[in-house]
Order: sequence, then C-alpha cells, then structure tokens
Amino acid sequence: MINYFPTPQKRCGLLAVLSGPSGSGKTTLYQSLLKEDAMIDFSVSCTTRTPRENEKDGRDYYFLSEEDFYHKIAADEFLEYAEVHGKLYGTLRSEVENRLRTGRDVLLDIDVQGAEQVRRRARNTWLHSSVLSIFVLPPDMEQLRHRLSSRGTEDEKNFEKRLENAREELKAWQEYDYLIVNQDLQTAEQDLNAVIRAARLAVPLHLQEKTEIQ
Repeated sequence: MINYFPTPQKRCGLLAVLSGPSGSGKTTLYQSLLKEDAMIDFSVSCTTRTPRENEKDGRDYYFLSEEDFYHKIAADEFLEYAEVHGKLYGTLRSEVENRLRTGRDVLLDIDVQGAEQVRRRARNTWLHSSVLSIFVLPPDMEQLRHRLSSRGTEDEKNFEKRLENAREELKAWQEYDYLIVNQDLQTAEQDLNAVIRAARLAVPLHLQEKTEIQ
C-alpha cells in the first residue's frame, strides 16, 4: 500500500557537499549555517596537516599521522579522501552514513577531488539522491588573492601553491548542482540557507532504500 503521508522521521538525510577554493569564504558561510540550522551536522574531516592556532582535534579536524591515515584507507573507513596542498584529507564513513539513515542532514567541507569521489561512490546507491553539491566562488581572483594574503597563515611558497590550486579548483564549478558567488556575505548566507531548505523538500529523499554504500 502506498503511503501518501511521509513523515520527516522517515526522510533520509541530506548530504550537502560544500566546495570552493581557499579564500572563497566557505568556512564562514557554513559556520553561519550551523549556528542557524539545528537540523544539519558538520562532518569533521581527518587530515595529516599540523593544527593551526586555535584549532582543536575532534572539533575542527581529526589530526592524524600519515601512518594512521593510510591504515584507515586500508580498512575502507573513508567515504572520500584526497591529497590537498601536499597533505591528506578524508571524510570518515562513520561521520556520515548513520546520521543520514536516521534523517539527520550532514555537511561536508571538502575539495573538488573529494566531491567527485562522493558523487562517484553514491552513483547507483541510496546515497545518490541525498547528495547536494554546492560550489562557493569569490567575486574575482583579486579578491581571492587579498583574502588569502590577509590570513597571514602561509609563507610565500605555500601562499603561491594555494593560489595555483585555487585556480585549478575554480575550473570545476560547472560540475556542481548550485553556485554561490560570495561577494556580499549576508546575501551568500541567505543563498546557502535557501538551497539547503529547498533541497530538503526533494521527493527522492523520502523514497530511498538505505542500503550499504559500496
């Protein structure tokens, strides 16, 4: 018998994949979203890079040694992983799958390599209809350069490397479902909220068979 009255409790969670080059402002955007929206959880990524000042293990990232990271790869514990700026980053399956099955929405802050892995792994699985990909753009390269340099967290070599990687990442925006140009922060925050709220109304989220992700 067809159930004409689906409930939020039966809805599969939304997997919001947020990407954008360093300096695009995506961190500020998703932190604002998390403060305002109690229905979405942030997926803490693993990384082999050194913690920055004020970063806390388990809150900002899980900071791992390369040995531990590769061990998790071998154990198939990652939904996606990639090398970015010479360091390894990855999303733990345990941070995502169980939450989605219980109807919780999950936000991933990952680069374009990781986003492509998520899309590929989701194909032909219950996760496919859950994935919502959003790319955050700065208004122009000059603004991007200014935002990166104003951080003061990189030496000249790493700054130029991040800038070059940003140019490459910008080429991938057409592969995403939505594009947010972060010229005015308040407008960009409203745009992100609007995209998430609309995506929750998608019918396929109420129809999924929650089988294993391969």
